[in-house]
Amino acid sequence: MDPTFEYIFPAIRGIQAKREYFVSMCPLRLIPKIFIWDEADLPPELRAQRILNKARIPEISRYLVDGQDRYVFSAITASIDGEVRFEAIGEQDTASRVGSLHISMNARFIINDGQHRRAAIEAALQQEPSLGDETIAVVFFLDKGLVRCQQMFADLNRYAVRPSRSLGLLYDSRDETARVVKLIALKSHAFKNIVEMEKSTLSARSRKLFTLSAIYTATSSLFQGIETETEEERASLAEEFWNEVSQNIPEWRLVKEREITAGEVRQDFIHSHGVALHAMGRVGNELVRHHSKDWKVILKKIKTIDWTRTNSELWEGRAMVLGRVSKANQSVVLTTNVLKKHLGLKLTGEEQSIEEAFLRGEHGQI
Repeated sequence: MDPTFEYIFPAIRGIQAKREYFVSMCPLRLIPKIFIWDEADLPPELRAQRILNKARIPEISRYLVDGQDRYVFSAITASIDGEVRFEAIGEQDTASRVGSLHISMNARFIINDGQHRRAAIEAALQQEPSLGDETIAVVFFLDKGLVRCQQMFADLNRYAVRPSRSLGLLYDSRDETARVVKLIALKSHAFKNIVEMEKSTLSARSRKLFTLSAIYTATSSLFQGIETETEEERASLAEEFWNEVSQNIPEWRLVKEREITAGEVRQDFIHSHGVALHAMGRVGNELVRHHSKDWKVILKKIKTIDWTRTNSELWEGRAMVLGRVSKANQSVVLTTNVLKKHLGLKLTGEEQSIEEAFLRGEHGQI
């Protein structure tokens, strides 16, 4: 290689499956220049990566720009199609594994993992050029052709498991609502000891009545459009509302006192499922915003709702579809409508429209 025309990266050399690979650090400003994405128009069988999902880029870029003092990016993995030379700083032990990786400027880099990070970095640099001096780890493999690159993509993603939404919320210290929900899940009278903090689904034998993710979704709806000065005020509002709800649903208390099991309640009642919790959050938002003085009095009426799943006349097509509890957005709205009507609250325009469509459907007109 002509050393005048090459990239030089400080690198550590390693071995996997009897093949060399190299780990380096690359300034963010060089990422868009080195890793050029040009495979979008190729058919899947000729690509070494999935097609770029542009809808994901703004969220990842915003995470980088807004969290400049706390973001974490994992390494980009790429294959090098071109001439490569590694110069170690020595010949013995550690010295033979540390050195500089020389790559011809005519070489082509193929991203095996991290194309969305690469695109987000490019977008973030346009907003915040100072990020360019920060670095990201890059793992370089030597390209062995398209088949090898495709296999690398398959292998890198084969055992990747996305953490449950509840676990993600449990460990998220940046999201204010997540912090509030963790607090009330652990300490409130309504939820203490009956919330599954890690999983987003509950088995039939689980002793927990709710998942953290379900409470998060419901509480996010409770907070919609409500401004508070401090996080403590927000937590106090959420705790007060959910404690009041629990006072009017006897089965929640019976589970806490272990007089009935959580599994029995989920099997027999709608109110312990995410669709109902979400609907109650929406109703709570209406009560807190427009009935601030007497919302607790109005809320007491939920005690007289027939929450049993056997009440198919009320719940089928709303909270349930063919006997199974539904989490669909339309089911949440139709369940909200049941609660609002029972409490004497007005439906919003969207809720009224969905209600009318549902009623027409019931009568065979749609």
